Amino acid sequence: MSNLKKVRIDKWLWAVRIFKSRTMATNACKSGKVKIDESNVKPSLMIERGAIINVKKEGFNLEYKVVDLLDKRVSATLAQPCYENLTPESELNKFKDWYMFNKQVEFREKGLGRPTKRDRRNIDKFKK
Repeated sequence: MSNLKKVRIDKWLWAVRIFKSRTMATNACKSGKVKIDESNVKPSLMIERGAIINVKKEGFNLEYKVVDLLDKRVSATLAQPCYENLTPESELNKFKDWYMFNKQVEFREKGLGRPTKRDRRNIDKFKK
């Protein structure tokens, strides 16, 4: 656990890897996509442990609880224990459905290996 008492919300969102850059986190706060208690927040808002943050990102409504504070970006494995994902199951399913239909490659069951020439022809027929 860090010894920080408060940290800027845009910095925290960037540090725990919810946004790829701090600029993206700042712009999301400015445009009203980040909320605490149903009210929009400024990027300079200082958050504490236990805060519930609602983030609207790419059409999905995500919800996080602040467990620990970070002011520097860390690896994903170190960032994971710093927040608790409270996103409803319906939103997570919506994300999974969206992800499956927007993939560049076809989904294949694990262990089946690469498609054979015959499989590839069948896939091409199905896609037409």
